[in-house]
Amino acid sequence: MVAGSFATTYHGVPRSTHHVDIIIDPTGATLAMLLAALPDADYYVDHDAAKDALRRRSTFNVIDLATGWKVDLIIRKARPFSVEEMARRQRGEIFGAMVAIATAEDAIIAKLEWAQVSDSDRQLRDVAGVLSVRAATLDVTYIEKWVTELGLETQWARARGERP
Repeated sequence: MVAGSFATTYHGVPRSTHHVDIIIDPTGATLAMLLAALPDADYYVDHDAAKDALRRRSTFNVIDLATGWKVDLIIRKARPFSVEEMARRQRGEIFGAMVAIATAEDAIIAKLEWAQVSDSDRQLRDVAGVLSVRAATLDVTYIEKWVTELGLETQWARARGERP
């Protein structure tokens, strides 16, 4: 599932980025098939880092050697929000390809988490961009449920231009 800045750009205000975040939920066997499908001559990927990411439910990356584009492959966490986020993914078109993409609400929540971890205004601007485009159609009750459960009240207020 496409997530991160590509997801908030899809749902909100476009901005440039140097990589794409994709959430995956592989088994050991499907991860091995993915790694085998990435030829060393075309892609950089550390197989040990990928296997470790699966064990720790964390992130590894793949770099396209021809273009320099980086893909962060994020192993889906086992926690309730991450399970629901993946279940709610939707289909969307990015650069002419149909892909699974995080919903606007889940992209917002994920960006709020990144803002909390990194204290990044860029993440909050991404959220504000989605709010500016999708405010009338967002499921705010769903967002606020996860904001409360994940302790993101300060970031949510800041993204909406309020004082926390």
